Amino acid sequence: MNKKRLVFLSLAIVLLHGTIMAQNIRVAAAANLQSVIEVLQKDFKQKTGIVIEPIIGSSGKLVAQISNGAPFDVFLSADVDFPETLFKNGFAVKKPVVYAAGSLIICSSQNIGFDNWQRTLMTAKVKKIAIANPATAPYGKAATQLLQHKGILNEIKSKIVYGESIAQVNTYITAGVADIGFTTQALVKESDSKTKLYYKVINPKEYLPILQGMVLLKHAENNLDAEKFYQYILSPAARKIFVAYGYYIPSKGIE
Repeated sequence: MNKKRLVFLSLAIVLLHGTIMAQNIRVAAAANLQSVIEVLQKDFKQKTGIVIEPIIGSSGKLVAQISNGAPFDVFLSADVDFPETLFKNGFAVKKPVVYAAGSLIICSSQNIGFDNWQRTLMTAKVKKIAIANPATAPYGKAATQLLQHKGILNEIKSKIVYGESIAQVNTYITAGVADIGFTTQALVKESDSKTKLYYKVINPKEYLPILQGMVLLKHAENNLDAEKFYQYILSPAARKIFVAYGYYIPSKGIE
């Protein structure tokens, strides 16, 4: 092998290695994070130069993809049960941590009035109520718990339109497909300059806390960039962004 060819091959190997090392960090993010992840993505890139590639979906569907070998590096769930399951099944490097907690709201693009929202849901003027699928979307599970707690779930069941994720519920609300929906408070921040929304924050004592968990996945083992993003999500800078989008940081999480 002549010297020129050896140099060319060495350079090609270096470039190939650099390309592999520069691959984006793939972050599986629950649908309720659709707007806030864009802000986190920009802030993280500004601070580190590292690019993340968000993959948005319902927590349950993302877990199914990870369990079937999807090459994700970090998983930001809308609850802690799904990441806990991944850890127990050997798909995560370590136990989940809580990075934020969500607020459930009742919301509409119409000024229906929410002083007595339970009674409003049962009136004839409300024909469709949007809720995320409780089997795969933790915000849908919380909404179902709330309606059961209020004792009206069976009475309004025929009006419920299920979205495959909270993102689909948000579309139903903002497009007027549903008269009312139960969703994350982050939607209000996201829609500030788009659609006028009317909403009421639900008393958090009326449903189980929506603690949102994160795990570093096996695919990212020994990936320093993925570890940096994982630590960033727990940083004061990221937490400030979460709070701005209607989340809160619980005083105690799980380790």
